[in-house]
Amino acid sequence: MKFGVHVSITGSIDLAIDRASTIGCDTFQIFTRSSRSWAAKPLDEKSIQLFKDKKEEKKFSEIVVHMPYLPNLASSEEPTYGKSVETLVSEVQRCDSLDVQYLVLHLGSHKGAGLKKGQEQLLGALEKALQVEHSVMILLENSAGTKNSIGSDF
Repeated sequence: MKFGVHVSITGSIDLAIDRASTIGCDTFQIFTRSSRSWAAKPLDEKSIQLFKDKKEEKKFSEIVVHMPYLPNLASSEEPTYGKSVETLVSEVQRCDSLDVQYLVLHLGSHKGAGLKKGQEQLLGALEKALQVEHSVMILLENSAGTKNSIGSDF
């Protein structure tokens, strides 16, 4: 069994490893950037290397990144869908650069366009992300089943 929590990256992304280690975690989840913004500060090489070095030193074999909250991969509305796909691709790349194994995302809402349309949009977004060379496993987080949401059942 693994024990982990969501930890902050405040100060530098590598500090998340220190925070998780200090409280006895053997895994953890982070956002690689602000969870409530479209903008993302690039990860610099020094931060990436520090993260990887600490990950190896502290023996964290499994780390999870959570996508920001704004993207809606099931939306048929532009520019939301375009920005959402860009964010997904960017997060896949960021995870890959950090040697993070998992990226979890919310599937989104079709916003009244219908379940079939929402599913098509989601599949299109995932196909774009899978075209990027990476070793990240994308995890699809289920939803509670609120109106127009995708992923509350199989």
